[in-house]
Amino acid sequence: MQTGNEEQVMAQAFSVEEVIHRPAAQVWEALTDWSNAHQWMPGIESMTAEGETAEGTKLTFRARGADRSSTIAQCDSGRSIVLRSVQGGVTADYAYEVHELGEDSTRVTLVANCQIAGLWWSLVSPLLRVAVRLSDGKQLSLLKAMVEGD
Repeated sequence: MQTGNEEQVMAQAFSVEEVIHRPAAQVWEALTDWSNAHQWMPGIESMTAEGETAEGTKLTFRARGADRSSTIAQCDSGRSIVLRSVQGGVTADYAYEVHELGEDSTRVTLVANCQIAGLWWSLVSPLLRVAVRLSDGKQLSLLKAMVEGD
């Protein structure tokens, strides 16, 4: 039972970065090409967008045999995007940033934050954060391999 005093705070599950040896525009295009998300997002079988890549757009994806959804919570085209998913008592924000380092190099960062609601979810939150890090912490290295063609 909630007393109304519980504060739900986003806690960082993990943070990673990768330097991709391609121009920032090419990296952004690959990052937001939802039809290819299955190539670099572990567990994703397919993904489609219900509109342009913009704040408020719903993304529908199939993962682990179930249809799920995510929403683009924030988008600064070419620079940053936050994907928000809500599953049960867990809200996860995946914040991607693209930084041009030079003509042919781009630094991409990913910070994954989770918010847990409810007593049961709060009890399993440390394990959930580890599972998220183990599953999704390699997204950017997979994106790099896809973009660089390795």
